[in-house]
Amino acid sequence: MSRKAQIEAMLAESPQDAFLRFALAKEYEKEGADAGAREIYEALVAEVPDYVGTYYHLGKTLERLQEPAAAWQVYTTGMAVTKRLGERHALSELAGARLELGDEEDF
Repeated sequence: MSRKAQIEAMLAESPQDAFLRFALAKEYEKEGADAGAREIYEALVAEVPDYVGTYYHLGKTLERLQEPAAAWQVYTTGMAVTKRLGERHALSELAGARLELGDEEDF
């Protein structure tokens, strides 16, 4: 059984498990299925907004999908969440990713 299939089986038992949902999105990324990863990440952001790792990976997925303005906004939103939660490392990663895309004026 593939890792993806194992995660899907576990999700059948615990469909709201944020870690498993995130892991499934990462498996979609590995397959190059960015649209599937995006769908999962966007649902996580909407339903579990404090799961901070999602913002970075959703932003990178959007970049691969050629949606830099959407990625910039996701990074910005994630930065606000990480500041509120005191997650300094995640804040730094999001700020770096956003900086690579450009300034607010670029969007």
